Amino acid sequence: MVDYNGRFKVFDTSRIRTYDLESRPSKVRRADLALPETVLASEAPRFDSPELRAVVEAVKQARQNELPVVLMSGAHLIKNGFGPLMLDLIRRGILTLVGMNAAGMIHDLELALVGRTSEDVPRALPIGEFGFARETGDLINGALTHGERMKVGAGEALGRLIAGEPYPEAVEFPHRELSLIAGGLEAGVPVTMHASLGTDIVDQYASWDPAAKGGTSGRDFLVFCSEIERMTKGGVYLNVGTAVTGPEVFLKACSMSANVGHAPSGIVTASFDFRPARPEDVGDERKAGYYYRDVKSVVVRIPEAFGGQGHYVQGDHLQTVPALYRALIE
Repeated sequence: MVDYNGRFKVFDTSRIRTYDLESRPSKVRRADLALPETVLASEAPRFDSPELRAVVEAVKQARQNELPVVLMSGAHLIKNGFGPLMLDLIRRGILTLVGMNAAGMIHDLELALVGRTSEDVPRALPIGEFGFARETGDLINGALTHGERMKVGAGEALGRLIAGEPYPEAVEFPHRELSLIAGGLEAGVPVTMHASLGTDIVDQYASWDPAAKGGTSGRDFLVFCSEIERMTKGGVYLNVGTAVTGPEVFLKACSMSANVGHAPSGIVTASFDFRPARPEDVGDERKAGYYYRDVKSVVVRIPEAFGGQGHYVQGDHLQTVPALYRALIE
């Protein structure tokens, strides 16, 4: 339970009831995941666009020149089953850092633990069961609390737990080969968590320590900034399905790098999202496009500020992400 000595009433989390993760209906199962071999062998119609081709070429050029390629995603990249594809890109030396929000790491851990994830929110919410699978909260909160004691980042703490280390106690993950977090750690590539407080199911538990979540996530932010600082001669940033957190983290990392004399230069940026977007609207506060940060910051402001080029890849991630993967591999 969170210590509190303030003047106002706080919620008593010791009253929270949990249940076993195995008993929870889950919408995404191991068989639903996109594995490299199945994606490459698929004969389904393929997504293509000039923007996607430009991004693929930029990634290839960046890696030929040993420049960073950073991918930041929301939780749906993992929920849609694309963790194995991203892990394959890490192992092939294409992605040099992957960032995600805490929800993405929650799905990753559940897949590694029980081979399924993504609960039925409309079913669980009215009966007070949404987000209360015991193992999910206690394992993640325990690892973050231990990570805070060890002064490491959240991604490293969870990666070490899933990989089998006692963090703080050893736990068997029967499907650990599915984990992007553990696989990245084993490959020596950072997988970073960029979290908010009060936004994730693990924050609902008596085991939640907000200082640990904030501290470990804050260290991951600095790991992320260190990779952006390497973009002084170019690099690529891919923003996949994160509308606020990813763009804001990237914006601050670019600003910090410029502040210490290592401004990004000639970078290529891209946002992958579903909705139509008009980059030309980002300069007009009276138009809706001004308020979409994945376009305003990622596609327009940051590349313009640092002599780069921005792209917007519009399409369903179920099509655009496999297309990106296939183009980079083939």
